[in-house]
Amino acid sequence: MSDTHASPPGDDAGEVVRYEELGPIARITLNRPRARNAIDAAVSAGLEAAIDRLDASDGVWAAVLAAAPTPDRPVFCAGADLKAIDAGEARGIHTKKGGFAGFVFRERVKPIVACVDGLATAGGCEIVLACDVVVASTRSAFGMAEVKRNLVANAGGLFRLPRAVGPSVAMEMALTGEPLPARRAYELGLVSRLVEPHEAMATALSIARTIAGNGPLSVQATRRIVAAAFSEDDETLTRRGYDASRLMFSTEDTVEGVRAFIEKRAPRWQGR
Repeated sequence: MSDTHASPPGDDAGEVVRYEELGPIARITLNRPRARNAIDAAVSAGLEAAIDRLDASDGVWAAVLAAAPTPDRPVFCAGADLKAIDAGEARGIHTKKGGFAGFVFRERVKPIVACVDGLATAGGCEIVLACDVVVASTRSAFGMAEVKRNLVANAGGLFRLPRAVGPSVAMEMALTGEPLPARRAYELGLVSRLVEPHEAMATALSIARTIAGNGPLSVQATRRIVAAAFSEDDETLTRRGYDASRLMFSTEDTVEGVRAFIEKRAPRWQGR
């Protein structure tokens, strides 16, 4: 099933963000290929709604965020739709709940794997940096191109990028606006898996399914601690780890996980 958001005139017909549930995982797709999957108000509303649905869906434990194939060169997302902004339609590209694209500063629960097959630039790169795991094809690239239009990146890229690739490379990317090839991004740690273009979606879905096969409450607690690794001190992180571990022992899923191990069967997670 999917949520539908009407496209403004000139956009691709149909849904601008597609949401599908595939068993224990969801696939969310940016769907404005003729606009290079650029973000306008409708996409921001659609992506925010998709994350709302993901976090509210019982039995869905992880997601893949992808983009529709573009007609010319491969582009995951070209960032903010500058044509819409120039036409005075900037309102709504940033939402109260999620910031840019309704996503980059969103408080969310379930892990998201980015599936990148093409250029992710400006806000498109910032969307990728807000995900938890990144799968990229060999023809992908990542850029912070705002300076080329006398703009400043304000969707988290200027502080998340140095954490992902190191301060020197991030500074070069941010000041030159030139993209970083996927292979180099993989070597530096921004990309978790580097694959051929025809393998990107299958790999991202496989990772999401592996995540969804683990205890969901444990996954969610673990994700929160890893995500805080660069923003909190070791003492705080240690305390959070102990607190989360103690909490797990009081859950039904931990009882189920132990029983499943003893009985040599797959666990049946309930998220409680």
